[in-house]
Amino acid sequence: MRARFLAFLGLCALLTVAVAAPAQAAGYRYWSFWKSSGGEWTYATEGPATARPADGSVNGFRFSVSEDSGDAATPRTAPDFATICAGTPAKDGTKRIALVIDSGTAADAPQGETPPARRTACARVAPAATTAEALAQVAKPLRYNSEALLCAITGYPASGCGDQALPATDTNATKEPAGGDGPSVGVYAGIAAVLTLAGAAVWRSRHTTR
Repeated sequence: MRARFLAFLGLCALLTVAVAAPAQAAGYRYWSFWKSSGGEWTYATEGPATARPADGSVNGFRFSVSEDSGDAATPRTAPDFATICAGTPAKDGTKRIALVIDSGTAADAPQGETPPARRTACARVAPAATTAEALAQVAKPLRYNSEALLCAITGYPASGCGDQALPATDTNATKEPAGGDGPSVGVYAGIAAVLTLAGAAVWRSRHTTR
């Protein structure tokens, strides 16, 4: 009986820690850069300012919230050079780069902003041009930060650059008292419930051993 009681108290302690644990961050809001490979999107291993795609390449950009490249959302338009550049004929001394620009969903948008419609464009640029130069030709204005991180395409978003996106607040949840950084009322209620169960277990163990 004593061993079972100690095991139960251990479980109560674990539940208390779980209830009091803070919520995890939702990730970061940014433009990810993609290249086409075999008709599929592949996360680029270099930035658009250094990438120099060959003629006939398709590059994509997607604005979304993600923690890292492993869970980043791909552009929702397939990489199809023939379709995107159908209206832009080839020209000697230049190359054509197909671009897919996906501004993401309303759920990923910064507060107060609406994502522009996703679109495609075909840039005809110099043979040595980078993806950034091709993008600047068809999607101005672009905005970069001091570390050359692409922050906005066609002015979206209006501000911010790689900002952390906090989890959405549940309007039905019990709010934390103003000015406090500690656990919310809901956390204290959960801890109280666990302690009540532990107290009941103590009472039963005392009466069953008499």
